[in-house]
Amino acid sequence: MPPTRATTERVVIIGGGPGGYESALVAAQLGARVTVVDSDGIGGSAVLTDCVPSKTLIATAELMTDVAGAAELGVNFQDREGDAATSLRVDLARVNARVKQLAADQSADIGRRLAKEGVTVVRGRGRLDGPGRVVAALADGGEEVLEADAVLVATGAAPRTLPTALPDGERILTWEQVYDLTEVPTKLIVVGSGVTGAEFASAYLALGIDVTLVSSRDRVLPGEDADASAVLEEVSIRRGMKLLSRSRMESVTRHGDTVTVTLTDGRTVEGSHCILALGSVPNTADLGLEEGGVILKDGGFVNVDRVSRTSARGVYAAGDCTGVLMLASVAAMQGRVAMWHFLGDAVHPLDLKKVSSNVFTAPEIATVGWSQESVDNGEMQAEVVMLPLSGNPRAKMQGVHDGFVKLLCRPGTGIVVGGVVVGPRASELIHPVSIAVAESLTADQLAQAFTVYPSMSGSIAEAARRLHRI
Repeated sequence: MPPTRATTERVVIIGGGPGGYESALVAAQLGARVTVVDSDGIGGSAVLTDCVPSKTLIATAELMTDVAGAAELGVNFQDREGDAATSLRVDLARVNARVKQLAADQSADIGRRLAKEGVTVVRGRGRLDGPGRVVAALADGGEEVLEADAVLVATGAAPRTLPTALPDGERILTWEQVYDLTEVPTKLIVVGSGVTGAEFASAYLALGIDVTLVSSRDRVLPGEDADASAVLEEVSIRRGMKLLSRSRMESVTRHGDTVTVTLTDGRTVEGSHCILALGSVPNTADLGLEEGGVILKDGGFVNVDRVSRTSARGVYAAGDCTGVLMLASVAAMQGRVAMWHFLGDAVHPLDLKKVSSNVFTAPEIATVGWSQESVDNGEMQAEVVMLPLSGNPRAKMQGVHDGFVKLLCRPGTGIVVGGVVVGPRASELIHPVSIAVAESLTADQLAQAFTVYPSMSGSIAEAARRLHRI
């Protein structure tokens, strides 16, 4: 760990999510006096209502998926009398209680770390009040004025809703409200086929729930690799999901215990519950940003450069409120970069082509670097190899039939510029590809690194070998 440098710089951070608390830790490490003004709970939505809860729910769904395929591996279940068990059931109340407890525990862990590093946490809602000044409306009443040499805005984003589809927190739900469910939905409708919608639809399907996914686009996950999207659609439909593509939602209404989704073409879909996954809106209103000289982009997102600076001197921003790339890892890196830059440490501008991301569906979809689409439209010249996992020895042993590894490398130099992994634990398998992209390794270098036999990662090395050119 680099030595702490003594400074007199005062840093005030508005928001306690990944962009906020990670930047606070860096600033404290570099000797600044750091205050975090937080209104929602340390960890923000990533820890309390989004990433940590959803991936905890998905962990249960993954177990259900594994158990459902156990018979292929020779494992059978029996009840106490010796008869074969015929069904799996989920106790959603217990699952959600565990989800919320883990989120609370993670938030508390982060809070203790901040306290240990000397970071002051103020409970309240912060707003800019001129250059170098933040006013915190305290949770217990009153205000506190905080002078700052630098301010970081990390206020995150909230689920987007529409006047024709307003959540009630009981049967019409945003993704932040699903963890209060104690009864298992008999028929769940998910509106929206982006990452959030696809993840929840996949998870609840694995939990044994009847799921209908309403997608306005021609395919699920329109922003992801088309081959990966096709695998997910095929697997989901095979497992019983109803997919309504090219179907735009007009309204969502509730009558008693029935929720009705009306489509723009007049069709209706009825269910017991509906999850709205309609995107996000930044939490940037009434923060004094524009009055303080901070330029906002369309939709209210904060405009930042690659070192997280806004248009106002001494004001930085990080995370979902910037709309750069809505990932907790990106928010955290934006926050770190901001503090490295302000406090004079070594800093490398954010490079989104080195960001690895994952969609936690079943199967998972992990990506890094340049995409197949960029190659197809001529934006990037690259050779592409796609290798199905069905031929991988470890995959055969584990009963894995779906998924693939895809690598992209530059012709001539052979430098790896992108990759896609679709399969179980793709979020872990993408890491060697991510390292190759970040360090400009060639396909030959990736291929020549030893892999364990048998292993899923062997398919990454094999794909790299197929990109070898004499």
